[in-house]
Amino acid sequence: MKRLFAFVLALAMAMSLMACGGDKSTSAGETSGDSANKVVKIGVYEPQTGDNGGGGKKEILGMQYANYVQPTVEIGGETYDVKLEIVDNRTTPENGPSAASELVNRGVSVVLGSYGSGVSMAGGAIFAEAGIPAIGVTCTNPQVTADCDVYFRICFLDPFQGTVLANYAYNELGVTTAYTLAMLGSDYDQGLVYYFTQAFEALGGTVKSEDFPEGSANFVSYINNAKAEGAGVIFAPVSINYAQLIVEAADAQGFEGALLGSDTWDDNMVIESAKGRDVDVFVTTFYQEGGNADFDAGIKEWINANADAKTNNGGNDMISAVTAMGYDAYFTALEAIKAAGSTDPKAVLEALPGVSYEGVSGLIEFDDIGDAKRDSAFIKTANTEAGAWDFVKVQTVG
Repeated sequence: MKRLFAFVLALAMAMSLMACGGDKSTSAGETSGDSANKVVKIGVYEPQTGDNGGGGKKEILGMQYANYVQPTVEIGGETYDVKLEIVDNRTTPENGPSAASELVNRGVSVVLGSYGSGVSMAGGAIFAEAGIPAIGVTCTNPQVTADCDVYFRICFLDPFQGTVLANYAYNELGVTTAYTLAMLGSDYDQGLVYYFTQAFEALGGTVKSEDFPEGSANFVSYINNAKAEGAGVIFAPVSINYAQLIVEAADAQGFEGALLGSDTWDDNMVIESAKGRDVDVFVTTFYQEGGNADFDAGIKEWINANADAKTNNGGNDMISAVTAMGYDAYFTALEAIKAAGSTDPKAVLEALPGVSYEGVSGLIEFDDIGDAKRDSAFIKTANTEAGAWDFVKVQTVG
Protein backbone atom coordinates (compact mmCIF):
# COMPACT_ATOMS: atom_id res chain seq x y z
CA MET A 1 0.00 0.00 0.00
CA LYS A 2 2.81 2.39 0.87
CA ARG A 3 4.49 1.76 -2.47
CA LEU A 4 1.20 2.34 -4.30
CA PHE A 5 0.62 5.55 -2.37
CA ALA A 6 4.15 6.75 -3.14
CA PHE A 7 3.67 6.01 -6.85
CA VAL A 8 0.33 7.89 -6.96
CA LEU A 9 1.87 10.83 -5.08
CA ALA A 10 4.83 10.99 -7.47
CA LEU A 11 2.50 10.81 -10.46
CA ALA A 12 0.33 13.61 -9.05
CA MET A 13 3.40 15.80 -8.45
CA ALA A 14 4.61 15.22 -12.00
CA MET A 15 1.21 16.12 -13.43
CA SER A 16 1.14 19.24 -11.25
CA LEU A 17 4.48 20.36 -12.67
CA MET A 18 3.19 19.81 -16.20
CA ALA A 19 0.09 21.88 -15.46
CA CYS A 20 2.25 24.75 -14.24
CA GLY A 21 4.15 24.94 -17.48
CA GLY A 22 6.52 22.02 -17.36
CA ASP A 23 10.22 22.11 -16.55
CA LYS A 24 11.19 25.40 -14.92
CA SER A 25 14.91 24.68 -14.92
CA THR A 26 15.49 25.62 -18.55
CA SER A 27 17.69 28.72 -18.57
CA ALA A 28 17.46 31.51 -21.13
CA GLY A 29 19.24 30.42 -24.29
CA GLU A 30 18.82 26.68 -23.68
CA THR A 31 16.53 24.55 -25.82
CA SER A 32 13.16 23.41 -24.51
CA GLY A 33 11.80 19.91 -24.62
CA ASP A 34 9.01 20.86 -27.04
CA SER A 35 11.12 22.53 -29.71
CA ALA A 36 14.57 22.56 -31.25
CA ASN A 37 14.60 26.33 -30.77
CA LYS A 38 16.40 28.03 -27.94
CA VAL A 39 14.24 29.67 -25.25
CA VAL A 40 14.03 33.22 -23.94
CA LYS A 41 12.03 33.71 -20.76
CA ILE A 42 9.85 36.68 -19.97
CA GLY A 43 8.79 36.93 -16.34
CA VAL A 44 5.20 37.83 -15.49
CA TYR A 45 5.00 39.45 -12.06
CA GLU A 46 1.29 39.87 -11.38
CA PRO A 47 -1.34 39.36 -8.67
CA GLN A 48 -3.66 36.42 -9.23
CA THR A 49 -5.04 36.44 -5.69
CA GLY A 50 -5.86 39.19 -3.18
CA ASP A 51 -7.68 42.47 -3.81
CA ASN A 52 -5.98 42.98 -7.18
CA GLY A 53 -6.26 39.39 -8.38
CA GLY A 54 -9.04 40.13 -10.86
CA GLY A 55 -7.12 42.97 -12.49
CA GLY A 56 -3.88 41.01 -12.50
CA LYS A 57 -5.49 38.09 -14.32
CA LYS A 58 -6.84 40.43 -17.01
CA GLU A 59 -3.41 42.00 -17.45
CA ILE A 60 -1.87 38.53 -17.81
CA LEU A 61 -4.45 37.66 -20.47
CA GLY A 62 -3.03 40.38 -22.71
CA MET A 63 0.45 38.91 -22.38
CA GLN A 64 -0.77 35.37 -22.98
CA TYR A 65 -2.66 36.43 -26.09
CA ALA A 66 0.41 38.29 -27.35
CA ASN A 67 2.48 35.14 -26.78
CA TYR A 68 -0.15 33.21 -28.75
CA VAL A 69 0.07 35.74 -31.60
CA GLN A 70 3.88 35.76 -31.63
CA PRO A 71 5.40 32.84 -29.74
CA THR A 72 8.92 33.29 -31.16
CA VAL A 73 11.47 36.07 -31.57
CA GLU A 74 14.60 36.47 -33.70
CA ILE A 75 17.71 37.13 -31.61
CA GLY A 76 21.02 37.51 -33.39
CA GLY A 77 19.80 35.61 -36.43
CA GLU A 78 18.38 32.68 -34.43
CA THR A 79 14.76 31.85 -33.65
CA TYR A 80 13.92 31.60 -29.95
CA ASP A 81 10.72 30.33 -28.38
CA VAL A 82 9.31 32.87 -25.91
CA LYS A 83 8.23 31.34 -22.62
CA LEU A 84 6.14 33.24 -20.08
CA GLU A 85 7.15 32.52 -16.49
CA ILE A 86 4.16 33.55 -14.38
CA VAL A 87 4.26 34.09 -10.60
CA ASP A 88 1.57 35.32 -8.25
CA ASN A 89 2.74 38.31 -6.18
CA ARG A 90 -0.55 38.11 -4.23
CA THR A 91 -1.29 41.88 -4.41
CA THR A 92 0.51 43.09 -1.29
CA PRO A 93 4.02 44.60 -0.97
CA GLU A 94 5.08 42.11 1.68
CA ASN A 95 4.60 39.28 -0.83
CA GLY A 96 6.41 41.06 -3.66
CA PRO A 97 10.05 40.23 -2.85
CA SER A 98 9.52 36.46 -2.70
CA ALA A 99 7.61 36.45 -6.00
CA ALA A 100 10.29 38.63 -7.60
CA SER A 101 13.02 36.32 -6.30
CA GLU A 102 11.23 33.35 -7.86
CA LEU A 103 11.45 35.02 -11.28
CA VAL A 104 15.14 35.76 -10.74
CA ASN A 105 15.69 32.09 -9.93
CA ARG A 106 13.89 31.05 -13.12
CA GLY A 107 16.40 32.94 -15.24
CA VAL A 108 14.16 35.46 -16.96
CA SER A 109 15.58 38.10 -19.30
CA VAL A 110 12.97 40.77 -18.58
CA VAL A 111 9.91 41.10 -16.32
CA LEU A 112 6.40 42.43 -17.06
CA GLY A 113 4.18 43.84 -14.29
CA SER A 114 2.73 44.54 -11.92
CA TYR A 115 -0.90 45.51 -11.66
CA GLY A 116 -0.55 47.55 -8.46
CA SER A 117 2.12 50.12 -7.64
CA GLY A 118 2.96 49.05 -4.09
CA VAL A 119 3.87 45.51 -5.05
CA SER A 120 5.80 46.81 -8.06
CA MET A 121 7.96 48.96 -5.77
CA ALA A 122 8.48 46.00 -3.46
CA GLY A 123 9.72 43.81 -6.30
CA GLY A 124 11.85 46.53 -7.85
CA ALA A 125 14.64 46.21 -5.30
CA ILE A 126 14.97 42.49 -6.08
CA PHE A 127 15.05 43.06 -9.83
CA ALA A 128 17.60 45.87 -9.41
CA GLU A 129 19.89 43.68 -7.32
CA ALA A 130 19.73 40.97 -10.00
CA GLY A 131 20.14 43.47 -12.86
CA ILE A 132 16.92 42.33 -14.53
CA PRO A 133 14.84 45.00 -16.32
CA ALA A 134 11.14 45.30 -15.50
CA ILE A 135 8.41 46.89 -17.60
CA GLY A 136 5.48 48.15 -15.56
CA VAL A 137 2.18 47.79 -17.37
CA THR A 138 -0.37 49.78 -15.35
CA CYS A 139 1.50 50.64 -12.12
CA THR A 140 0.99 54.41 -12.11
CA ASN A 141 2.67 55.65 -8.91
CA PRO A 142 5.72 57.84 -9.76
CA GLN A 143 7.93 56.06 -7.20
CA VAL A 144 7.92 52.82 -9.21
CA THR A 145 10.52 54.19 -11.62
CA ALA A 146 11.88 57.15 -9.64
CA ASP A 147 13.50 54.89 -7.04
CA CYS A 148 14.52 52.00 -9.31
CA ASP A 149 16.90 52.20 -12.27
CA VAL A 150 15.77 48.90 -13.82
CA TYR A 151 12.04 49.73 -13.83
CA PHE A 152 10.37 51.18 -16.93
CA ARG A 153 6.64 51.48 -17.60
CA ILE A 154 4.25 51.92 -20.53
CA CYS A 155 1.32 53.66 -18.75
CA PHE A 156 0.59 57.23 -17.75
CA LEU A 157 1.37 58.33 -14.18
CA ASP A 158 -0.81 59.31 -11.22
CA PRO A 159 0.08 63.04 -11.24
CA PHE A 160 -1.26 63.13 -14.80
CA GLN A 161 -4.27 60.87 -14.12
CA GLY A 162 -5.26 62.73 -10.96
CA THR A 163 -5.05 66.06 -12.77
CA VAL A 164 -7.10 64.76 -15.72
CA LEU A 165 -9.85 63.62 -13.36
CA ALA A 166 -9.81 66.88 -11.41
CA ASN A 167 -10.08 68.91 -14.62
CA TYR A 168 -12.91 66.73 -15.89
CA ALA A 169 -14.87 67.03 -12.62
CA TYR A 170 -14.42 70.77 -12.28
CA ASN A 171 -14.58 71.93 -15.91
CA GLU A 172 -16.77 69.31 -17.59
CA LEU A 173 -19.10 68.21 -14.78
CA GLY A 174 -19.23 71.64 -13.14
CA VAL A 175 -18.50 70.29 -9.66
CA THR A 176 -16.99 72.52 -6.98
CA THR A 177 -17.01 70.12 -4.01
CA ALA A 178 -15.42 66.67 -4.27
CA TYR A 179 -15.26 63.81 -1.77
CA THR A 180 -12.37 61.34 -1.97
CA LEU A 181 -12.30 57.81 -0.59
CA ALA A 182 -9.17 55.65 -0.41
CA MET A 183 -7.93 52.55 1.35
CA LEU A 184 -5.55 53.08 4.24
CA GLY A 185 -2.02 51.93 3.43
CA SER A 186 -2.51 51.71 -0.35
CA ASP A 187 0.23 53.59 -2.23
CA TYR A 188 -1.95 53.64 -5.33
CA ASP A 189 -5.11 54.95 -3.65
CA GLN A 190 -3.37 57.53 -1.48
CA GLY A 191 -1.13 58.79 -4.29
CA LEU A 192 -4.02 59.40 -6.65
CA VAL A 193 -6.10 61.13 -4.00
CA TYR A 194 -3.16 63.43 -3.28
CA TYR A 195 -2.70 64.43 -6.94
CA PHE A 196 -6.44 64.81 -7.53
CA THR A 197 -6.77 67.02 -4.45
CA GLN A 198 -3.85 69.23 -5.47
CA ALA A 199 -5.27 69.79 -8.93
CA PHE A 200 -8.91 70.21 -7.86
CA GLU A 201 -8.09 72.76 -5.18
CA ALA A 202 -5.83 74.66 -7.60
CA LEU A 203 -8.85 75.04 -9.87
CA GLY A 204 -10.82 76.57 -7.00
CA GLY A 205 -12.66 73.50 -5.73
CA THR A 206 -13.05 72.06 -2.23
CA VAL A 207 -12.09 68.49 -1.31
CA LYS A 208 -13.30 66.42 1.65
CA SER A 209 -11.36 63.19 2.21
CA GLU A 210 -11.86 59.93 4.10
CA ASP A 211 -10.00 56.62 4.28
CA PHE A 212 -11.33 53.14 4.92
CA PRO A 213 -9.52 50.11 6.38
CA GLU A 214 -8.56 47.13 4.26
CA GLY A 215 -11.29 44.49 4.19
CA SER A 216 -14.18 46.94 4.45
CA ALA A 217 -17.44 45.53 3.13
CA ASN A 218 -19.96 48.30 3.86
CA PHE A 219 -19.64 51.75 2.29
CA VAL A 220 -23.07 53.15 3.17
CA SER A 221 -21.72 55.50 5.86
CA TYR A 222 -19.10 56.90 3.50
CA ILE A 223 -21.70 57.61 0.81
CA ASN A 224 -23.87 59.38 3.37
CA ASN A 225 -20.89 61.42 4.53
CA ALA A 226 -20.27 62.52 0.95
CA LYS A 227 -23.91 63.55 0.63
CA ALA A 228 -23.72 65.50 3.88
CA GLU A 229 -20.71 67.40 2.54
CA GLY A 230 -22.67 68.35 -0.57
CA ALA A 231 -20.17 66.58 -2.83
CA GLY A 232 -20.88 66.62 -6.54
CA VAL A 233 -18.45 63.76 -7.14
CA ILE A 234 -17.00 60.89 -5.16
CA PHE A 235 -13.48 60.10 -6.33
CA ALA A 236 -12.45 56.61 -5.21
CA PRO A 237 -9.30 55.23 -6.90
CA VAL A 238 -9.75 51.77 -5.39
CA SER A 239 -9.48 48.13 -6.44
CA ILE A 240 -12.21 46.37 -8.41
CA ASN A 241 -13.99 44.70 -5.48
CA TYR A 242 -14.23 47.95 -3.50
CA ALA A 243 -15.41 49.81 -6.61
CA GLN A 244 -18.29 47.35 -6.95
CA LEU A 245 -19.32 47.90 -3.33
CA ILE A 246 -19.14 51.69 -3.72
CA VAL A 247 -21.33 51.57 -6.83
CA GLU A 248 -23.92 49.47 -5.03
CA ALA A 249 -23.90 51.71 -1.92
CA ALA A 250 -24.17 54.91 -3.99
CA ASP A 251 -27.24 53.54 -5.74
CA ALA A 252 -28.82 52.31 -2.50
CA GLN A 253 -28.31 55.68 -0.78
CA GLY A 254 -29.49 57.74 -3.74
CA PHE A 255 -26.25 59.62 -4.34
CA GLU A 256 -27.07 62.13 -7.08
CA GLY A 257 -23.54 63.14 -8.03
CA ALA A 258 -21.02 61.28 -10.18
CA LEU A 259 -18.68 58.49 -9.18
CA LEU A 260 -15.15 59.04 -10.49
CA GLY A 261 -12.91 56.02 -10.89
CA SER A 262 -9.30 55.63 -11.95
CA ASP A 263 -7.96 53.00 -14.35
CA THR A 264 -8.74 50.19 -11.89
CA TRP A 265 -12.48 50.80 -12.44
CA ASP A 266 -12.21 50.02 -16.15
CA ASP A 267 -13.36 46.46 -15.63
CA ASN A 268 -16.31 44.33 -16.70
CA MET A 269 -17.05 43.42 -13.07
CA VAL A 270 -17.58 47.10 -12.23
CA ILE A 271 -19.90 47.42 -15.24
CA GLU A 272 -21.82 44.38 -14.03
CA SER A 273 -22.34 46.08 -10.66
CA ALA A 274 -23.46 49.33 -12.31
CA LYS A 275 -25.88 47.66 -14.73
CA GLY A 276 -29.48 48.54 -13.93
CA ARG A 277 -28.51 50.97 -11.16
CA ASP A 278 -29.15 54.70 -10.94
CA VAL A 279 -25.52 55.83 -10.91
CA ASP A 280 -23.26 58.01 -13.06
CA VAL A 281 -19.77 56.54 -13.37
CA PHE A 282 -16.79 58.06 -15.17
CA VAL A 283 -13.30 56.53 -15.40
CA THR A 284 -9.90 57.35 -16.83
CA THR A 285 -8.20 54.55 -18.69
CA PHE A 286 -5.57 53.50 -21.24
CA TYR A 287 -7.63 51.95 -24.04
CA GLN A 288 -11.18 51.93 -25.36
CA GLU A 289 -12.61 48.83 -26.97
CA GLY A 290 -12.92 49.67 -30.66
CA GLY A 291 -9.56 51.42 -30.78
CA ASN A 292 -7.96 48.63 -32.81
CA ALA A 293 -10.41 46.42 -34.72
CA ASP A 294 -7.93 43.65 -35.51
CA PHE A 295 -6.77 43.36 -31.91
CA ASP A 296 -10.33 43.43 -30.58
CA ALA A 297 -11.54 40.73 -32.97
CA GLY A 298 -8.53 38.52 -32.39
CA ILE A 299 -8.51 38.56 -28.62
CA LYS A 300 -12.28 38.11 -28.39
CA GLU A 301 -12.04 35.01 -30.57
CA TRP A 302 -9.15 33.73 -28.44
CA ILE A 303 -10.99 34.37 -25.15
CA ASN A 304 -14.18 32.69 -26.37
CA ALA A 305 -12.23 29.63 -27.51
CA ASN A 306 -10.49 29.23 -24.15
CA ALA A 307 -12.61 28.48 -21.08
CA ASP A 308 -9.86 29.42 -18.61
CA ALA A 309 -9.23 32.72 -20.37
CA LYS A 310 -12.92 33.53 -20.33
CA THR A 311 -13.15 32.75 -16.62
CA ASN A 312 -10.11 34.93 -15.88
CA ASN A 313 -11.75 37.71 -17.91
CA GLY A 314 -14.80 37.71 -15.65
CA GLY A 315 -16.98 35.39 -17.73
CA ASN A 316 -17.34 37.42 -20.92
CA ASP A 317 -15.21 38.81 -23.75
CA MET A 318 -15.27 42.51 -22.82
CA ILE A 319 -11.77 43.95 -23.28
CA SER A 320 -10.31 45.74 -20.26
CA ALA A 321 -7.70 48.41 -20.91
CA VAL A 322 -5.22 46.51 -18.72
CA THR A 323 -5.49 43.57 -21.12
CA ALA A 324 -4.58 45.77 -24.08
CA MET A 325 -1.69 47.16 -22.04
CA GLY A 326 -0.47 43.67 -21.17
CA TYR A 327 -0.46 42.89 -24.89
CA ASP A 328 1.59 46.01 -25.65
CA ALA A 329 4.02 45.30 -22.80
CA TYR A 330 4.84 41.87 -24.26
CA PHE A 331 5.70 43.33 -27.66
CA THR A 332 7.67 46.16 -26.05
CA ALA A 333 9.76 43.51 -24.30
CA LEU A 334 10.31 41.69 -27.60
CA GLU A 335 11.51 44.93 -29.21
CA ALA A 336 14.06 45.36 -26.40
CA ILE A 337 15.24 41.75 -26.70
CA LYS A 338 15.64 42.09 -30.47
CA ALA A 339 17.51 45.37 -30.09
CA ALA A 340 19.79 43.79 -27.48
CA GLY A 341 20.51 40.83 -29.75
CA SER A 342 20.81 38.77 -26.61
CA THR A 343 18.89 37.11 -23.79
CA ASP A 344 21.27 38.64 -21.25
CA PRO A 345 19.21 40.86 -18.91
CA LYS A 346 22.01 43.45 -18.83
CA ALA A 347 21.90 43.81 -22.62
CA VAL A 348 18.09 44.02 -22.59
CA LEU A 349 18.27 46.72 -19.91
CA GLU A 350 20.70 48.74 -22.01
CA ALA A 351 18.43 48.45 -25.06
CA LEU A 352 15.16 49.43 -23.38
CA PRO A 353 15.62 53.24 -23.34
CA GLY A 354 15.82 53.30 -27.13
CA VAL A 355 12.72 51.20 -27.79
CA SER A 356 9.95 52.73 -29.90
CA TYR A 357 6.87 50.58 -30.44
CA GLU A 358 3.49 51.48 -31.92
CA GLY A 359 1.08 49.48 -29.77
CA VAL A 360 -2.68 49.10 -29.77
CA SER A 361 -2.75 51.66 -26.94
CA GLY A 362 -0.55 54.15 -28.82
CA LEU A 363 3.12 54.91 -29.33
CA ILE A 364 5.38 53.62 -26.56
CA GLU A 365 8.65 55.45 -25.94
CA PHE A 366 10.50 56.18 -22.71
CA ASP A 367 11.81 59.36 -21.11
CA ASP A 368 15.04 59.65 -19.13
CA ILE A 369 13.47 58.15 -16.01
CA GLY A 370 11.96 55.20 -17.85
CA ASP A 371 8.38 56.47 -17.89
CA ALA A 372 6.26 56.32 -21.01
CA LYS A 373 5.72 59.58 -22.88
CA ARG A 374 1.94 59.62 -22.44
CA ASP A 375 -0.01 62.88 -22.60
CA SER A 376 -3.64 61.77 -22.86
CA ALA A 377 -6.18 59.45 -21.27
CA PHE A 378 -9.50 57.99 -22.33
CA ILE A 379 -12.58 59.09 -20.41
CA LYS A 380 -15.37 56.49 -20.40
CA THR A 381 -18.76 56.34 -18.74
CA ALA A 382 -20.86 53.40 -17.62
CA ASN A 383 -23.87 52.68 -19.80
CA THR A 384 -26.00 51.23 -17.03
CA GLU A 385 -28.74 50.08 -19.39
CA ALA A 386 -26.55 48.19 -21.85
CA GLY A 387 -23.96 47.10 -19.30
CA ALA A 388 -21.05 48.50 -21.29
CA TRP A 389 -18.52 51.33 -21.31
CA ASP A 390 -19.27 54.27 -23.60
CA PHE A 391 -16.45 56.45 -24.88
CA VAL A 392 -16.70 60.10 -23.77
CA LYS A 393 -13.51 61.84 -24.89
CA VAL A 394 -9.75 61.83 -24.96
CA GLN A 395 -8.63 64.13 -22.15
CA THR A 396 -5.32 65.92 -21.59
CA VAL A 397 -4.30 68.19 -18.74
CA GLY A 398 -4.20 71.18 -21.07
